[in-house]
Amino acid sequence: MKNLKMSLAAMLLLVSLAYAQHDHKKMKTSHKMGEKKMMVNQGHDMKTEAILNDYFNLKNALVNDDGKKAAQAGSKLAISLKAFDLKAYTAEQQKELTDIIEDATEHAEHIAKSDIGHQREHFKTLSTDMTDLVAISGTKQKLFEQFCPMYDKGSAWLSRSNEVRNPYYGSKMLKCGKVQKEIN
Repeated sequence: MKNLKMSLAAMLLLVSLAYAQHDHKKMKTSHKMGEKKMMVNQGHDMKTEAILNDYFNLKNALVNDDGKKAAQAGSKLAISLKAFDLKAYTAEQQKELTDIIEDATEHAEHIAKSDIGHQREHFKTLSTDMTDLVAISGTKQKLFEQFCPMYDKGSAWLSRSNEVRNPYYGSKMLKCGKVQKEIN
């Protein structure tokens, strides 16, 4: 009986060690996969953040009634959009992002070639595209979706600040609008 208890204890010890070793390997693999995923997400974050920076430069140029800077920012934004990497997204997300990026790129390119009135028209749809892009890709930044009821039956845009600075009217109606929602 004593030998049986010893044998059972030894078997339990061996089984416990085997499970512990298996769990350790599993944790190591999971940790490595998490690191790889985090590195991929950081790459995406960097692309999204670059796009957002270019978008905000464009928005600020429109706020300041500067068509020349808006054109330059539109040109730079088009390049950033084309550089966006879709690989880490699901097939469905890739399809949606492709549509968003193609549309946004077209509007950014029009902004690069247009007068300020026409730039503002394209900025409206571009802002919708940016909101949709952020909804899929996410961002580390706290953003505010702002809304002006006066421009073209109501128009939204993204901002880093909750202080309203209207890109559709610039100095004519700088503070026309409100924060519609906070993102992130």
